[in-house]
Amino acid sequence: MNYNKFFDHTCLKADATLDDIKKLCAEAKQYDFMSVCINPFYVPVAKKLLKGTDVKVCTVIGFPLGQMTPSAKVAEARDAVAKGADEIDMVQNIAMAKEHNYDYNAKEIALIKKAVGNRVLKVILENCYLSKDEIRSSCLAAKKGGADFVKTSTGFGTGGATPEDVALMRKTVGPSMGVKAAGGIHNKAQMLELLSAGANRIGCSHSVEIINEK
Repeated sequence: MNYNKFFDHTCLKADATLDDIKKLCAEAKQYDFMSVCINPFYVPVAKKLLKGTDVKVCTVIGFPLGQMTPSAKVAEARDAVAKGADEIDMVQNIAMAKEHNYDYNAKEIALIKKAVGNRVLKVILENCYLSKDEIRSSCLAAKKGGADFVKTSTGFGTGGATPEDVALMRKTVGPSMGVKAAGGIHNKAQMLELLSAGANRIGCSHSVEIINEK
């Protein structure tokens, strides 16, 4: 099976250089990944480098803590779209999830979805800070807000994607939404386990190594 289109080939590190982004985009073109996932600053560069390909430009909003105001997230999302972003991965307000104020998060997600229009919106839950009930309720808030995907992790928290969490997320959102597994995915065995659990997108900086793994 060709797994290439499951990958959002990712470079979100704070010290990412222009050469890092050029390398990321070159690899994404070579391996025909679904997207590159980068910080907003590099969206115009990636858009130019990927012109003429079907590799999408994905960027992050409210990253990595999620505790910006809704208006700040909306402005960030609009700016990213204006500069060429095809997909948006936003961090939910984790504090509001911990307070069980899911209406707040659903309304915030709806605002972001309105700002990005028909572009794919993924909501990062940051599961490492949430109980199973909080993961479930956060998924429902994302669904209520009109998101297209729920996503496990930023990769900057205390833990990453687990098959158990992915299975819970898939069960909660059903077949109509996407589930993106991200954070700590280093090999093909992990990837296959996460896909088997219900993920249909993989966010990863080790995409090339995984694809080339025997």
